[in-house]
Amino acid sequence: MAKKISRRKFIVRGGLGTVGVLAIGTYVFRNPLRRAMLGMAESLVPPYSGTGTEPNLWFEITKENKVRVHSPKVEMGQGTFTSIAQMVADEFEVRMDQVEVVGAATETGIIDGMSTGGSLSVAQLWQPLREMAATMREMLKIEAAKKLNTDLSNLTMKEGVISGNGQSLHLSEVIKDVTKWEVPDTPDLKPLKDYKYIGKPISRVDLDAKVYGDPIFGMDAAMPEMLHAVIVRPEHVGAVFKSANIGDTEKKSGVVKVVQKDNWIGIVANSYPEALAAKFELRVDWDIPKKWTEEEIREIITVGNGNEMMVQKEGSALSDDDNEVVVLEFKSPIGAHAQIEPNGAVAHVADGKATVILSTQVVGVTQKQVAEALGFELENVNIIPTYLGGGFGRRLNTSHAVEAALLSQEVGKPVKYFFTRKEEFQHDMFRPPTHHIMKGKLGGNGLLEGVEHHFASGNVAIGSVIMPDMIHGVLNADIGAIRGGSIQYRKVPNFRAVQWHNPLPFATSWWRSLGLLANTFAIESFIDEMAIKAKKNPVQFRLDQIEDDEAGQRLKAVIKKAADMSSYSDQLANGRAMGFAASTDAGAPCAHVAEVSVENNEIKIHKVTCVLDCGIAVNPDQVKAQCEGSIIMGISASLHEKMTLKDGQLYPTIYGPYNMALMKHAPREIEVHLIQGADVPLPVGEPPLGPIGAAVANAIKRLTNKRLTELPLRLS
Repeated sequence: MAKKISRRKFIVRGGLGTVGVLAIGTYVFRNPLRRAMLGMAESLVPPYSGTGTEPNLWFEITKENKVRVHSPKVEMGQGTFTSIAQMVADEFEVRMDQVEVVGAATETGIIDGMSTGGSLSVAQLWQPLREMAATMREMLKIEAAKKLNTDLSNLTMKEGVISGNGQSLHLSEVIKDVTKWEVPDTPDLKPLKDYKYIGKPISRVDLDAKVYGDPIFGMDAAMPEMLHAVIVRPEHVGAVFKSANIGDTEKKSGVVKVVQKDNWIGIVANSYPEALAAKFELRVDWDIPKKWTEEEIREIITVGNGNEMMVQKEGSALSDDDNEVVVLEFKSPIGAHAQIEPNGAVAHVADGKATVILSTQVVGVTQKQVAEALGFELENVNIIPTYLGGGFGRRLNTSHAVEAALLSQEVGKPVKYFFTRKEEFQHDMFRPPTHHIMKGKLGGNGLLEGVEHHFASGNVAIGSVIMPDMIHGVLNADIGAIRGGSIQYRKVPNFRAVQWHNPLPFATSWWRSLGLLANTFAIESFIDEMAIKAKKNPVQFRLDQIEDDEAGQRLKAVIKKAADMSSYSDQLANGRAMGFAASTDAGAPCAHVAEVSVENNEIKIHKVTCVLDCGIAVNPDQVKAQCEGSIIMGISASLHEKMTLKDGQLYPTIYGPYNMALMKHAPREIEVHLIQGADVPLPVGEPPLGPIGAAVANAIKRLTNKRLTELPLRLS
């Protein structure tokens, strides 16, 4: 990315009481080598790639003398809006309470080409957002100099007030009557040491709204004269709509209309209870070509089945006929997102225009899908994002916005449609199950002579709305499933990683950390096993086999600090054991030490020490909270969560039977330490999730001498 944003990439719009700075161009990186691209996909932060050909409203100066930022990244609990406010406040020379951050509706023209995901929000906006804020600051000073009849060099700006020549103007006064703005070259950005807010543990900007229960989530959305809808969906995997007996459904109390589409039927009523009651009266016949079993799904997701892709290759392959080769097999199950807020939308279609309010990670994709379904031009569809009651990749898929819009078009009024909890579980875009075969051989020096990771998975990125088919054609691999799948111990003479891809009969897609959790569980459990076989300290065993390049040095740094801060030992003490694991995701290395015991045949985690190299921590407290959240989510996925199939249906369909970590399962202590190993912010939301399953399993090995190889971890 260029250090400067050129003058041509800014368009300026003035309005009643507001002024906006507009647009960033699209940045694209390319690499002709497929395997190199796969490595980049696992380690680099791609630059921000938003729209740049149409006017994009990024900043407004309000009448209250505040700076309103229209963010192309949505807030789904990760604290992005707070970091955005910190970056803007520092370069704009305003206080934190003078910055408002809102999700950018599509009518502003700001549409993020990469969505909100991949832990990229702050990392991608770090450079362009600060440059735009600094440029906007100078634009305002130029206008203030004219109004104050003084030279630009005589002006000072502090807390939203520009002073000079013995006079002062609030920003809201500066913008009055300005119809043509002068756009200077982007000024130099401040050095880190001069920032007042960046790098500080600032309170979250959404704290009050969430504490007081303000209506900020998609489920809170409402429109005047709004109707409510439910949709009848199949309960069996692969079932296709055959016929329906609508009968007297439209005569039921409160029912406005029954709408029949290709593979679903919607019931629109005056209230949600009336729509739901009518749903139970409707008789639908589904064609169920096959009742899938979990055993059949497992057979599909097996190393050796499907499309093979060599993700990583160095040296020679290990021989299957070599008796010194150690082989271990690992598995992970189907996982649900299980976010607290179910998916849904409020839509109003009238007079050739559509407005949709919803929780989504893909504002631009949703706009395109709704426009295509309605036959509208893009500019006639306005998508308004809300706060998300949990995302984790689930809200990258927003077909419900299309359904709400189609139902609104049918009845001519706003319609609110949300999944029931059962529908949310049965029609999730699941984390695919995985299968792994690890192979390794020790050399005469007690270190690895060779190590291999062969792994199978269903779709993660492939087939998703944010990953063009063209990329898969070039890479011939699923860049979501391979996250964390490469061997990071590159001093080993011979190593390789091989992905086997096969689609499943139900939808699978992005899940927080993608393939990282399962891949790291397999690799780091196996590395631990080989350290035991070599009779070496598992920390030193790892350090001895990491390259001394920049990435290797940063990985070594988190490993050393985690071992130091936890006083790591591979010996039992007071009935407890420590497990160690490390991984690198999107260029951010992370290491965990889990202190574990077994009580009444149950795994109990007492403490987790986490060290993350996140580069610049815009808000260190927020980064630590993300680490804590990732660890808890990883514990839940590693010890409790599992979806299965019963009689051809995905099960469970409700919280409770779908086991998740409870407060009693959380460690008493999670100690997080941050390292700034890079001079830019790095991804935070997913890297800390990677090592936790392996760290716990490695502790269990020392406690019980059992190598647990399947998630969720079970002692019996």
